[in-house]
Amino acid sequence: MLKNRLTKHPILKFERGNKIKFYFENKEIEAYEGETVSAALIASGIKVFSHSKRHNRPRGFFCAIGKCSSCFMEIDGVQNQMTCMRLVQQGMRVKRQEI
Repeated sequence: MLKNRLTKHPILKFERGNKIKFYFENKEIEAYEGETVSAALIASGIKVFSHSKRHNRPRGFFCAIGKCSSCFMEIDGVQNQMTCMRLVQQGMRVKRQEI
């Protein structure tokens, strides 16, 4: 799905890696080598990364530089992973966590 993935930019040049597949809550997602997990999820139309128990509202992509906790998810069984800082890998398993 390319509707949410940038393909052209006036300043940046995109050099996409090979296509790979990973799993988000057991659903196969297509991504590119060198992409962050959060970028691949957003490109696939996934906007809600977790839910706040305290405020009863969804959390999603926010700062994109590792300074907040909005993108925390469970990756390969390890909780509290910053998806904006982790590169997607073939076969990786990602799921939401409640914070």
